Amino acid sequence: MAKFFSFPNPVDEHAARTVAACVVVLSLITFATNWTYGSIVLTYGFAARVAAGPRLSLFGLFATKIVAPRFAKPVLTPGPPKRFAQAVGLAFSLATVLTWAFASWSAARWILLPLAVAAFLESALGYCLGCKAFSILMRLGVIPESICLECADLSRRYPELA
Repeated sequence: MAKFFSFPNPVDEHAARTVAACVVVLSLITFATNWTYGSIVLTYGFAARVAAGPRLSLFGLFATKIVAPRFAKPVLTPGPPKRFAQAVGLAFSLATVLTWAFASWSAARWILLPLAVAAFLESALGYCLGCKAFSILMRLGVIPESICLECADLSRRYPELA
């Protein structure tokens, strides 16, 4: 059971960027059409990926089973920062749902924009804002180095730097 509820480490960058592209599309559709249930779908997806990686997420399964295998060689990146980024996405999407439920949809939909921007940066440019925040929190000592040894010591990921 613990293996099922785990996050992959390392993560294929192709899959991560594909999931981010799916998040961009769904966020923009939800924002543009006022489809309030789109925020619930986003929240479920982020919660599923935080809890069990791609196993329970339609976007995750699409990315890992259909898109990523089409690339000749995976581009591997550490999993813990990606899981942290998914948790940040969960916080934003949950804030959207709660604002929609207890305040107003017109306010809630504006929470989707930063989520869509962050997902766009990941999908189009490979720049993960959540991963950057993870790195800063590691440097500040908020996240212990033991959580991601590859992140703390770049020579583990890039032996040519050692």
